[in-house]
Amino acid sequence: MAATGPTLYLVYEPEGACFDRLVSEGFSARAAAEVSSYLAQSTDLAPEFELIAGASAQRGIAFQAVELDEAAAVLGAANRNNSLVWTLTDGIAYFRGGVSPALARLNGLATIGADDSLFALCQDKFRAGAVLAALGLPVPVSGLARGGTWLAEPPASASGYFVKPNRLGAKIGIWEDSHCRQASDALALAERVFEAYRDDVVVQPYVPGRNVRASFLALDPEAGPGALGIFFVDSGGDFQTMADSLALYGDTGAAAKAGGRYAEPALVSVDSIQPVAAQRIRQVAARLMSALGLRDVYSLDFRVEPDDTVHLIEFEVCPGLPCFDFRAYCRREWRLGLAEAMAETAARRLLR
Repeated sequence: MAATGPTLYLVYEPEGACFDRLVSEGFSARAAAEVSSYLAQSTDLAPEFELIAGASAQRGIAFQAVELDEAAAVLGAANRNNSLVWTLTDGIAYFRGGVSPALARLNGLATIGADDSLFALCQDKFRAGAVLAALGLPVPVSGLARGGTWLAEPPASASGYFVKPNRLGAKIGIWEDSHCRQASDALALAERVFEAYRDDVVVQPYVPGRNVRASFLALDPEAGPGALGIFFVDSGGDFQTMADSLALYGDTGAAAKAGGRYAEPALVSVDSIQPVAAQRIRQVAARLMSALGLRDVYSLDFRVEPDDTVHLIEFEVCPGLPCFDFRAYCRREWRLGLAEAMAETAARRLLR
């Protein structure tokens, strides 16, 4: 039955559904488990759906969590005058969440977040990098390889290269040797990625510095880049690998918590150490919001050097809401837990 009052619909793709589909398409069970782990935020948030519903009810709106395979029917029956669609998990290749904002648009429903064109763009790192460079933003120049063949060669680099899948989630690297020295090593990594995941790789000159995550939620619909939470993310390594990700989220992360082995990376305010770099990051965010159309909720990944040079690595229109860094951002910026922040964000739009 379709909801009648103001309603927030949260559309998500479950890990299990993705795993089963990938196995049916011929992926190994190991690769399917690794790939579907990128959807761990849907697993991690599901136990809090009742909290979100309660926080929403307190603010005069209803909440409905919708599995992606049910989204076409549910959104097709939604009232276009008082419905709001929030897409939790994106994807255009291994994952299918990018269809959710398109379904919302098809049915004339308002959405939280960027439009569906950006859902597609951010999931293709090579194309996204080209667009960001055209906007004059500080992104590394990328090469593109498929298997052992260059589709676009990267520039020469004295610092070596960084290799990452082009469309697989948002991770900076897969293996510990994702930072390699020679272009030939990058091609060898490209072959490994293609064999395991059937994906092209982006090959960029390695950029030094510390990892920074900038998180944004426009709890106030008029919020701008000043509402960014900008933090160094210090995990003890130079970059996050697939193994690091598995240890933090989903079933593996839950098992680590239960066994007392879970350790979150440290979050340190960039403003407190490098305020010039923090201001440059806000300028990048302002440019992305005005020229590219980022809005409502997103995250940006940077590398920041000691001299305040910033390198934009990528942007995400579906940041990991239940992840430690976004929860910390909601507490510090908005003084709310995640469920309350989501409900307040939706209510301020639905009840305006």
